Amino acid sequence: MPRNDSERAIRRVGIVSKPGREEIPELVGRLVAWLEERGIESEYDLVTAEYLRQGAGFDREELPPQLDLLIVLGGDGTLLSAARSLGRHRTPILAVNLGGLGFMMTTGPDEVLPQLERVLAGYYATIGRSVLTTEIVRNGESLGCHNALNDVVINKAAVARLLLLDAYIDKELVSSYRADGMIISTPTGSTAYSLSAGGPVIYPSVSAICLTPICPHTLTNRPLVLPDAATIEVVVRGGDKDSYLTIDGQVGLELQLNDRVRTRLADYCLHIIQPDRLRFFEVLRSKMKWD
Repeated sequence: MPRNDSERAIRRVGIVSKPGREEIPELVGRLVAWLEERGIESEYDLVTAEYLRQGAGFDREELPPQLDLLIVLGGDGTLLSAARSLGRHRTPILAVNLGGLGFMMTTGPDEVLPQLERVLAGYYATIGRSVLTTEIVRNGESLGCHNALNDVVINKAAVARLLLLDAYIDKELVSSYRADGMIISTPTGSTAYSLSAGGPVIYPSVSAICLTPICPHTLTNRPLVLPDAATIEVVVRGGDKDSYLTIDGQVGLELQLNDRVRTRLADYCLHIIQPDRLRFFEVLRSKMKWD
């Protein structure tokens, strides 16, 4: 495995865990003891602190500054929430799969200590995962920005009426969609909701953004793969009075008619530690049962 170019010394490690998993307390105990033996400080979120029966823990939404490594124990959902909190910090993430599909998780619980040994020695590589930044513009004013590793989704609240959505790419009208909603995804998110809605699988390192309509009334409204420099703006023109913007399937924001959802690629990536033996198509074959 190539030595990490930054040769970043690991002195302070954060641990974030998925709640409600019986196997995590024993694993966390081994992890913390292993780190302590090597003089490495460990900090953990409230869920991990509860597993350890410790009173102190940090809120996952406010990760401690200057972490040298973040260990995520869980599945893709746990990683998505941690990624939003990590933001533009270049802290590498060791993603340990304890969930189901775990498309983004790169190691298992039995491999975590040997993998950590290599990380501490500086022999690891990371893969950069692109991030979306999106804002709601209402009456000409921005209501704030939100970051997504997988996708941002405009969806209706009720089942009865289609939404009317105007989509623009770099201010040029693409189409007016009558659909259940719209998905804007990164290559990482192409194997999530977008895939279920008929979108393509995009290789993680491809510089692209995918625009996928959800159950469009016009069958010729197909997913679009766009350059990563594009700015996508979706305007809610009509339909159900209650529609929502969802960030990574975890944060929901209510939309109003004529709201503009403006999305572009963020100017930073998330850095996930990548074992040298792990291959993207191997993961697809395994997770999607292509064998």
